[in-house]
Amino acid sequence: MRRHLRPGAAAVPAAPIPSVARTQLQLPFDLSSARQPRSRAAPAASPVPIDSQSRREFRPPEAPREARAPRSLEDDTGVVATALGLYLPPGKTLELRLTDNHYSMISVRRKQDGYRLRLHQMFVGAGPRIVRALARYVVHNDRRASALLGEYIEEHQHVIRKQVRAPRQVRLRTAGRHHDLQAIFDRLNRERFDGKLAARITWGPVADRKRRRSIKMGSFAVEDRIIRIHPALDQAMVPDYFVSWIVFHEMLHGKHEVARKDGRRRFHTKEFLAEERTFADYDRACAWEKANLDRLLRS
Repeated sequence: MRRHLRPGAAAVPAAPIPSVARTQLQLPFDLSSARQPRSRAAPAASPVPIDSQSRREFRPPEAPREARAPRSLEDDTGVVATALGLYLPPGKTLELRLTDNHYSMISVRRKQDGYRLRLHQMFVGAGPRIVRALARYVVHNDRRASALLGEYIEEHQHVIRKQVRAPRQVRLRTAGRHHDLQAIFDRLNRERFDGKLAARITWGPVADRKRRRSIKMGSFAVEDRIIRIHPALDQAMVPDYFVSWIVFHEMLHGKHEVARKDGRRRFHTKEFLAEERTFADYDRACAWEKANLDRLLRS
């Protein structure tokens, strides 16, 4: 900076900057050895060592975590049963069993005093809308509720696919007293399916001898691909062509896909029924069934 002087004034040399002032501008690297100003009222405090603790030690203590045991199947069953019970008629009982079946998602047996329900585990945690629809289906077999449940099942197919099923040990009994199911199956498989239908066959469990109002002559389990034939057909009075027709009908279930229409599953499609009519003794087998159904129910 230039200094402007008045006319006639002598230039005064600037006083030199003391060396002390220059040293005060320098910051020492050792903070503990820096000279701190002393106060006459209190003695100089001793230097505090720098602590290198982690920041975690300065965080507020966290609340203790609560350990919870995983919910059991009984817990889930109780939750679903309680939710459904809100929409059931008063005085009716509900027997609920949760399953991991790959084929039957809902199975209802309506009794005089209540309902027996087998339900897939995918319905655990379903919203109130689905629970109300499920109750309407259980009580009234409501068609709109069935359609809504069908959509829910389609949306949760991934729950079924990701399940790992342990293979079940099934004892097969093919040779009866009057009819050999394995021989019938092998012949039909060779003649009608080019030997390509993969399935197993057995007589079903022996039922009690009380009077029946209906009889399920055969069934096809998709998850195990097992055909079961009612043991009432293993009689001398039942002709071989009739047993063969029942076996052929169940084998067709192993060939044709289950269709869905209006939210309902259709097991006997037009293609299924058309192929069933190609059975050589179809008319004769239908006529024998109509004439002898009462005898089968009593046997």
